Amino acid sequence: MVHTDPVARARELREALDLYNYQYYVLDAPTVPDAEYDFLFRELQELEAAHPSLRTPESPTQRVGSSPREGFQEIRHRVPMLSLNNGFSEEDVLNFDRRVREILDCEVVDYACEPKFDGLAVSLLYRNGRLVEGSTRGDGEAGEDVTANLRTIRAIPLQLPMSSPPSVLEVRGEVLMEKRDFQALNQGQLARGEKLFVNPRNAAAGALRQLDPALTAQRPLSFFAYGMGEVEGWGLPATQGELMDRLSQLRFPVPVERALVRGAAGLLGYFERMSLMRASLRYDIDGVVYKVNAFGQQQALGFVSRAPRFALAHKFPAEEALSEVLDIDVQVGRTGALTPVARLRPVFVGGVTVTNATLHNEDEIRRKDIRIGDQVWVRRAGDVIPEVVAVVPEQRPPHARTFVMPEHCPVCGSKVVRTEGEAISRCSGGLYCPAQRKQALLHFAQRRAMDIDGLGEKLVDQLVDSGLVRTPPDLYGLSLQALASLPRMGEKSAANLLEAIERSRETTLARFIFALGIRNVGETTARDLARHFGDLAPLLSAGLETLQQVPEVGPVVAQSINDFLGEAHNREVVQRLLSCGIRWAAAPSRLQEKQLLAGLTLVLTGTLPHLSRDQARARIEGAGGKVAGSVSRRTAYVVAGADPGSKLQQALELGVPVLDESQLLSLLNQDIS
Repeated sequence: MVHTDPVARARELREALDLYNYQYYVLDAPTVPDAEYDFLFRELQELEAAHPSLRTPESPTQRVGSSPREGFQEIRHRVPMLSLNNGFSEEDVLNFDRRVREILDCEVVDYACEPKFDGLAVSLLYRNGRLVEGSTRGDGEAGEDVTANLRTIRAIPLQLPMSSPPSVLEVRGEVLMEKRDFQALNQGQLARGEKLFVNPRNAAAGALRQLDPALTAQRPLSFFAYGMGEVEGWGLPATQGELMDRLSQLRFPVPVERALVRGAAGLLGYFERMSLMRASLRYDIDGVVYKVNAFGQQQALGFVSRAPRFALAHKFPAEEALSEVLDIDVQVGRTGALTPVARLRPVFVGGVTVTNATLHNEDEIRRKDIRIGDQVWVRRAGDVIPEVVAVVPEQRPPHARTFVMPEHCPVCGSKVVRTEGEAISRCSGGLYCPAQRKQALLHFAQRRAMDIDGLGEKLVDQLVDSGLVRTPPDLYGLSLQALASLPRMGEKSAANLLEAIERSRETTLARFIFALGIRNVGETTARDLARHFGDLAPLLSAGLETLQQVPEVGPVVAQSINDFLGEAHNREVVQRLLSCGIRWAAAPSRLQEKQLLAGLTLVLTGTLPHLSRDQARARIEGAGGKVAGSVSRRTAYVVAGADPGSKLQQALELGVPVLDESQLLSLLNQDIS
């Protein structure tokens, strides 16, 4: 019967579509053809368009996602989402069962067994039967608010099918992507010439953390429930097995492979069965989970080290396969680290076809004696990057070649350096190397360096990918028109960025040195260098011996500075930056400056009329003084400017002398220049 009443018809359509969704996405047993589903779906859409008041958040038509958001908010878990202790061997399982029996003082224990999904743990909060909040596990205490994204997953009920739902019901489970959906997703990516996803877990994680829920809705995500969190107004069953049945009745997907077993023999038998079934399952698992079945016994067992005593995750052993090392290439990372990568004869391992495997570093290659042409064991466990575990030496061919780390960066040609005591080799190209380009720009622009507000990771990606910026000096040649033409930029944002870039031309020597991104040169070392040399030219001309005369600069740091400045293109970038008008107040070097404030501690508060906070700090430290963040009886002076805040009041209460800017300069016997 078709209702002429739009309210009744909308309710009828929603109930029918919810049932068909449940049969299709949860039971994997559709009862109507796709065409009929689509016909009813369009009818509901038209009905809601004609009568907007009928469009509810729980309607099947509202799963396509809302507008993009700025970022994810934090959600505190009312009941912590704890992790499980892991077991890797039969002995671990026997010990787990023994400990449980000893604490419970019984001869045999009943367990609920479930697959351990290789996905992302999430929490679904229902109030009065309606999904109102969804979050990731996060650190167990707090996760990210991904409610809008979880609402797009058709396997998750938006409204509980209960006439009298509980006031609060928190369902916990795992979001994942089934193997067939993952393969279809990658086929689509390949057809569009886009980047392939590594595995279903990564694809699911990326989909769930999209800021635009509409993008999440385009990914075929699944969900399986495995437990509860906060509950109010709902009587919990007595066992985990009964809970899973109840969740299934509420139309939550639960694994059909779950089982109830007795004792350690039952646990090991279940593990063996799942090991044999693993490859044929429609989703990836990386082990199984054992839980004491009775909730009363779970409560008696309690928790230890933020993990329950009543549960154990029994992990599958890492999967390995035999392959051949066809070659060894070197990849240059965002920070300049050189990583050797084995190019392998394609081999299926850990659920995917592996063609590359990390070799970590040169020492690891030497330790394992890996050579080009060797037969090797390749391991891939879960979503871990494939690695070469060991060589099969008896199968080494006569033509096998030893790997040699290149002396020059394969990307930019700069010298490759390796600090004593480190296993990683690095490119010294810093400001110039294309592989490090984005990281170098982000470091250059950060608040503690050149402080270019608004130049974040996404914008740096756009600037570099569009070819507008290659090295930091290019930032100072950007135009309003070029910036405004970037996606999601606009003239106002572009103008704000250009203003921040313009402000950054006025800086301090210490900030500039730190902004260059020289390895092992942090903020403190940059200040030491600025204080010692007074200006950039003496630093650029300093050799290893001179560098080691700087307080707190040892051989390793001196070598890093020397290697960086030894690259002609790094010096070229520095000179171009100076040509862009970057400047700082001149200051005498440590050797020239009188140590008038040696042993004295000063505190800065408020805004000085001429000196910036960094400039005042540099002058005080250059005179041998120390700048502290709080006032105490040991404070020699408080230097106060406009809007000084509570530090001035503390100084007056403690009787600490207060100076203004002119008195500070008189104390230093310097003029503003």
